Amino acid sequence: MPRSRSLGCAAAITALLIWSAWFAVTRLSVTHELRAADIVILRVGVGSLVLLPFFLGEFWRMPKRAWAEAIILSLCWGAPFVLLLALGIQLTSAAHAAALTPSTMPVFAGVLAWIFLGVRPAPRQLAGYAVIVAGVVALTFGAGKGDDTRHETVGDLALLGAALGWAIYTVRLRGSGLTTIQAAFLVCFYSTVGYLPIYLLGGFARVGDASWSELALQIVYQGVLVGGLSVVAYNVAIAQLGPNAAAVVASLVPVVAALLAFPILGDVPTSVEAVAIAVISVGVLLAAAAVRRRDPGVSVRSSAAGASR
Repeated sequence: MPRSRSLGCAAAITALLIWSAWFAVTRLSVTHELRAADIVILRVGVGSLVLLPFFLGEFWRMPKRAWAEAIILSLCWGAPFVLLLALGIQLTSAAHAAALTPSTMPVFAGVLAWIFLGVRPAPRQLAGYAVIVAGVVALTFGAGKGDDTRHETVGDLALLGAALGWAIYTVRLRGSGLTTIQAAFLVCFYSTVGYLPIYLLGGFARVGDASWSELALQIVYQGVLVGGLSVVAYNVAIAQLGPNAAAVVASLVPVVAALLAFPILGDVPTSVEAVAIAVISVGVLLAAAAVRRRDPGVSVRSSAAGASR
């Protein structure tokens, strides 16, 4: 295997594992001492510091209007996105969240691009969306609810809200003039500036209640691995393997996340959930492959935008 291809495969696997384990690692804390509000500040605050050196290298190439545009993007994909996603994970399960949010992101993005940008989805892409929706319906209703139906319903709505925010971000990013690194840093930075006063003055901080080991785990995972390494790894994978690598990585996240939830949390999906996750993964792969066949340039950029989750 050529060295470049080996590097691309290693990068793709790295990004896949980081994103997939994120759901279980996050639930590990939000069901113990830390809460969703704490996860947000660890994600955007540490993420800002990690991404700052990369951003400085691109600082002078930023268009002036991008500074204001980044404020809007941060409302869609910054602190509100992380808060909704962490809340959804806290109220449902890691496997459930990993299947529901990543899979509905491209559906929402495709519909919004169709409505506001006039980008009509290809028939194969629509078929992928239909498969995703079928899998989501099976996951949400077919698997049944636990003892606290109300909390799980709120969790589902939070996960769908996060997916919608990411979709709006993706559609707006296409015309923002921002690169992946610029957008990732500014979203983290603006979110930190706007969210930190609310977090501290509102009495939401619980980092003092967490053990040093739990806090260190979340700092490293949320800020360093997800905020930094996964962004770089994903972009390397796209550069070395081509846009189809993004489709494969995206389609495998729900499956790998469900597998990792067992050793980390002891969560075992039911048979209905397992089938639904498999169906969703097929739909994501089908829809993503269809996008890349039509317009590789646009798809790579929108996928890379979602990389720095």
